[in-house]
Formats: sequence, C-alpha cells, structure tokens
Amino acid sequence: MIILGIDPGTATMGYGVIRKVKTKLEAIDYGCITTDQCLSDAERLRIINNALSKLIKKHRPNALAVENVYFFKNLKTVMSVSQAKGVVLLTAAKNKLPICEFAPLQIKLVVAGYGRAKKPEMQEKIKILLNLSKIPKPDDAADALAVASTYFLTKKTKLT
Repeated sequence: MIILGIDPGTATMGYGVIRKVKTKLEAIDYGCITTDQCLSDAERLRIINNALSKLIKKHRPNALAVENVYFFKNLKTVMSVSQAKGVVLLTAAKNKLPICEFAPLQIKLVVAGYGRAKKPEMQEKIKILLNLSKIPKPDDAADALAVASTYFLTKKTKLT
C-alpha cells in the first residue's frame, strides 16, 4: 500500500510518499511543491494542482493523507493554506483517491507519542520510523512524511 502525505501550503506544500514493506514503513519520495509569491492566487493553485497530479500519476498512491488546517494567527495565511488544501482535496477526488485528514495534534501524538512534540523531535521520530540516514529536509517535506506515517500508524491499516 502506498500513501501520499501532504502538508498544505501555497508558497510551499510538503509531500511525502511512503509504502508498507512487510512490517516496516519506507519513504519512496518526498519534497516540496513551491510557487512564486509574485504569481496570482489562481496561478499558484493551478501549479499546485498540476504538480500534485503528476505525483499521483507517478506514484499511484492508494490513498492521500492531509494535515487539517490549524489555527493561524494570520488570517491571510489561513485563507491561502485553506485554498491550497481545497486544491489537494479536489485533485485527490478527481483521481478517485480516498482522503484521510489528520489534525496536527493527532499527527504529533501518533508519531511522537506526545501531542505537543516540537518540530526537531518529530523530525527525529520520522527519521527513525522510516529508517532514513538523515532527517528529511525541508521541514515541510518531513511534516508530510509524518502525515503519511500517521495514516499507517492509526486504525486505517496495520503494520503486521
């Protein structure tokens, strides 16, 4: 089973593709979809849609896991992230992918065992969980790997 995890954003959207190999998880691909802030919102969302569609075509995931939009201090940020998440949901639906959404607190609890885990702790846990030689960079990609890992570590599918 292959899962595409997404950490939504307009300027930088993290993605992580993982699969289950016997009883372990393995990172297949991870990185970021980036857009230029000089572009219109519509153009940025089109770029995200196209890049996400290419990732889906390339990796053929069985499901998509996405982080829920969380409380932001900046209203403009929450609006653009919500728009980007909408594009993710639409792109997944157009590709007939099941979608699973996780709250940031849930992701931290499942991956690190503590709902208030800090970013360095989460990154170290992902490195260990996916048997990576180093912490995945950039941060948004590591976050997306955590989202995808949460899919496997919850009741959605068992590692045995």
